[in-house]
Amino acid sequence: MSKVTEFDFAALTGRERYKLLIGAVVPRPIAWVTTVDTQGRVNAAPFSFFNCLSADPAILALGVEYRPSGDNKDTGRNIRDTQAFTVNIVSGDLLDAMNVCAVPFDQGVDELALAGLTARPGVKVPCPSILESPAAFECRHHITLSIGNSREIILGEVVYAHLHSNVVNERLHVDPRELDALGRMGGHGYVSTRDTFDLPTMTVADWRARQLVES
Repeated sequence: MSKVTEFDFAALTGRERYKLLIGAVVPRPIAWVTTVDTQGRVNAAPFSFFNCLSADPAILALGVEYRPSGDNKDTGRNIRDTQAFTVNIVSGDLLDAMNVCAVPFDQGVDELALAGLTARPGVKVPCPSILESPAAFECRHHITLSIGNSREIILGEVVYAHLHSNVVNERLHVDPRELDALGRMGGHGYVSTRDTFDLPTMTVADWRARQLVES
């Protein structure tokens, strides 16, 4: 049996908890979030504290850090002001462009333009999606949870989706190789969904049959 190292999270600093979580809870999908401010200026930023929490209703969740000063980042403030955001999926060929959007530019800077990307107007929300992204989900703000001094949890309901036609078939199955989504590992590490395998969930009968074979 492997030796176990244990941690009491109450005794750790926020940074220490962060290091353990981002190193072990992997891979984490990346939400490349596009929003607009009250003047219609576009902002784009990636977040790896992100996931899909429900399909009915369709709910996506973002963990958005505050600035070191305690102020809202542009993404959090824009979602609060406009009640909308769009989540774009990052594919392998968009890695460099996504990294440009992670630079902490001043408020009002158009990250999409600097990254050479195309803003596609929203259909049901005021913010655009990224045309080059293989999948994008327009969301209306559902609720924001203030959970402490470091970040807020934002839930959005998906109201419209854009998928490249080569990514999804007529049965609504998404091809992971065509999607080529990137995920975050610990530190500066990334991973691609192109390395996948299938593992069907067993029924009770399947499990019992396997137990008989193994015994």
